[in-house]
Amino acid sequence: MSAYRLGVVVSEAVERLVNLALYLASSRSARSAHECRAAGLGYPEDQDDTTFNRMFERDKDALRSAGLVIDVVEADNSDAYRIDADATFARLIELDSGERASLKAVATAFIEDPGFPFGHELRSAMAKLGTIGEGGPLATAELAHAASASQGLDARAFAEAVQARKRVAFTYTNAAGEEKRREVDPYGVFFREGSWYLVGRDHTVDEVRTFSIARAREIDVNPARPRTPDFERPEDFDVRRAELLPFQFGSRTFTARIRFIPDMAWRADRLARGRGELQTLPDGSVIWTIEAADVNRLASWIVDHGPGVLAVEPPDLVSRILGGLRAVVDVHG
Repeated sequence: MSAYRLGVVVSEAVERLVNLALYLASSRSARSAHECRAAGLGYPEDQDDTTFNRMFERDKDALRSAGLVIDVVEADNSDAYRIDADATFARLIELDSGERASLKAVATAFIEDPGFPFGHELRSAMAKLGTIGEGGPLATAELAHAASASQGLDARAFAEAVQARKRVAFTYTNAAGEEKRREVDPYGVFFREGSWYLVGRDHTVDEVRTFSIARAREIDVNPARPRTPDFERPEDFDVRRAELLPFQFGSRTFTARIRFIPDMAWRADRLARGRGELQTLPDGSVIWTIEAADVNRLASWIVDHGPGVLAVEPPDLVSRILGGLRAVVDVHG
């Protein structure tokens, strides 16, 4: 196994452990191994039961060794698991100089970026680790090309409404330029491709929708009974499942097909993020069929994630990529 692939595997294992810990800690009731497997935490879908059970047992042992107390209860004639928050205490974190430098480099980029709404909390957390002081200048990096300071404030307002489960109202301009007042139960916020997004139930259509926070204005959080929630978020809601890929925002959709060459086929599942359909061909390549809404952003996405990622159809998508590459050659060739 190459060093690069080994790094990917280790990263996937760490991500799965974090997902499992958060899932067990945030669930209102104990969860079975089957529920953990189906929750999209990072367990391979094609695993047989024996392999999954071994991996799940190792993951639980790893969490326990990290200091988390996992209770085992009986539910429906099988074991179920939950994290005992009252009995769980964080161990002392010891960082070497390389780890401190890495943390500081990443945190610095976020802390003073005007589009990041949780800079104060992150600065405080890093100060507790002794990595970044409470004062003093920091080198800055603008993480979000479209995220202004005002968008960061709006994202924070929505995030607080999510936490308090308070209904929000705002004026929203969609991709077609149509403006409408919306009333939404906010379920979660996420950051993607330089912008913040809100996911929630839109009372206008009684459906869960995703909104670009940059397109929202005149935001009002329901002031009535501030300590009383206005709604209950569905227990099975996971904001990661609600995330759209950057080229899926828009009202007019089309079907696209993208090919991963055999050497790059292993990337298909990770980049697809559970969207669309993946088909492995006899030559080892993978065809990804996905619904898209913005042909220009899809073309940019393919170029950004290449080489080895190729547009198959529609023809307009292929021609736009070829036209863009020709333009680059004309300028720099």
